[in-house]
Amino acid sequence: MDIELALDCAPGIHAPDTDMLERAAAAALRGASCSEDVAYELAVCLVDEGESARLNGDYRDKPYATNVLSFPAGAELPGLTVLGDLVICMPVIAREAKEQGKSDVAHLSHMVVHGVLHLLGYDHIGDDEAETMEAIERDVMAELGHDDPYRVLGV
Repeated sequence: MDIELALDCAPGIHAPDTDMLERAAAAALRGASCSEDVAYELAVCLVDEGESARLNGDYRDKPYATNVLSFPAGAELPGLTVLGDLVICMPVIAREAKEQGKSDVAHLSHMVVHGVLHLLGYDHIGDDEAETMEAIERDVMAELGHDDPYRVLGV
């Protein structure tokens, strides 16, 4: 599976391992049974809490920082699918990882997987949708060598 990942980091945000981001995105695509014969393009922008809150307010009417926002492109050309953009708030990722007893890398990987699934049209509004999406996420995270992202601490 060929993935072209463009990474943009806001000032003051440390750039993670791009290969890790690509592995997470590719695993999500495999988990969603996407074609291996297509090239995929994905943009990932790592932002601070101010930018995340602004975008979340502008596009979702929720003016607070959130972990990941997904902006699907929905563009398909012969042999190429442009997935869209993920905007990931690194301070929120770090805070949530600590609260959930996860490594920053595991949580960031999960947010890439989660975001890519949203770009593919998956959602978790209804219980059935959530069960389907979370089952894929669990399988993908296991493939990446990480624990169940939905496990409850202490269980």
